[in-house]
Amino acid sequence: MTTVRLSELFTGPGRDLVVYHLMYGKQQTEPCPMCTMWIDGFNGVARHIAQNADFVVVAAAGLPALREHARNRQWTNLRLLSAAAGTFKYDLGSEDADGVQDSTVSVFTRDDEGLVRHFYSAHPRMADDIDQRGIDLLSPVWHVLDLTPRGRGEWFAALDYET
Repeated sequence: MTTVRLSELFTGPGRDLVVYHLMYGKQQTEPCPMCTMWIDGFNGVARHIAQNADFVVVAAAGLPALREHARNRQWTNLRLLSAAAGTFKYDLGSEDADGVQDSTVSVFTRDDEGLVRHFYSAHPRMADDIDQRGIDLLSPVWHVLDLTPRGRGEWFAALDYET
């Protein structure tokens, strides 16, 4: 297993880095279905994102478990990283002291001297009574469902569906 520094995730000058924090690992022993839905979409548009920004998925799960989940989902276009041994997720607020995960997206920039800066992080919970809306713009599933008369309702993503 190779350790990767945050600065090494930038593939060139003038590029920003987007990090999606997958809720998987430590207290989250199964991959989050909602995060998985988002990442399914990211896998589909990864080549478009790569034209302007670098994109990685980081989880607290060990690399073998993360890779197995990725194979099961056919995520072939994404860079997956394990933060199981470090404090990266905790430092950015996507994991608490007990190892409970929160889906989060973080954006980093790098200046001309190579200094990496945390631009911002966003979480799904906008307020105590507004859950799952803070980063819902990252998934077209919500937008399509919102076009229908019933909207998204109480539907929640699953890792698998009966057809």
